[in-house]
Amino acid sequence: GSFIYKKNKKRHHVINTNLKLCFPEFNAEQREHFTEEHLQWYGCALFDYSVFFFASKKRLYSNMVIEGKEHIDTVLQRGENVIILLGHSVMLEFVPAMLGQYYHTYGSYKPLSNPVIDWMIARNRCKHVKFVVAREEGMMRLVRELKDEQLLIFLPDEDHGQEHSSFANFFGSAKATLNTPARIARLAKAKSFPAMAFYDQDLKKYKIMIGDCLENYPTKDSERNAEVMNFGFEKLIQHYPTQYMWLMKLFKTQADTDKKRY
Repeated sequence: GSFIYKKNKKRHHVINTNLKLCFPEFNAEQREHFTEEHLQWYGCALFDYSVFFFASKKRLYSNMVIEGKEHIDTVLQRGENVIILLGHSVMLEFVPAMLGQYYHTYGSYKPLSNPVIDWMIARNRCKHVKFVVAREEGMMRLVRELKDEQLLIFLPDEDHGQEHSSFANFFGSAKATLNTPARIARLAKAKSFPAMAFYDQDLKKYKIMIGDCLENYPTKDSERNAEVMNFGFEKLIQHYPTQYMWLMKLFKTQADTDKKRY
């Protein structure tokens, strides 16, 4: 992580741009410290893929804890459907692994360009979830499978452009935010929970955090839906801010200009 911080100017610039937009109160020294710490966590996560890929389920489960599981259980006991809105923390792969210990889960999956890495990730996710659905198969496949107490895991916090998004605040800056999660929740009459995975240095374990059920979500107001979802992510990120994936071009799409930020 420190090597990337010193040598990879492109990633350094992306993180700094995000921090200027999300934390304008930071001075240059604070941004640099935050950037280096984030990249160190990113480096840890790359190595921790070996745990996700090769550890036995027993060993993996013994090194994870879950917080907020009762939120999901309450909704399932009422016979309602559940969507897990998974945010891009550096340790995100541990969320499907932990939830698969307790629930039947499935998820949306974007195939990677590298066929070997794509095979390894898909194969190991399927150790813990029942199946994955490629994004090319469409939204309705995801909706149809949301039944019989199966949990849908969906990653909605990337910038996918203006066509299927609404602009909503994310740490005070307008971010193109997917409308798809709210549409799925409406069609499936599902309750939605933000979730992220972090590494807790005090516990020496991976902590999976399930946020509160999104209130008044979804509505017919797409911008309101986007605001509610983003705020749910913000509350989780604030627990371990340097472990969110600030490497992503979160604000690439702008409403009023095509000028590049990154």
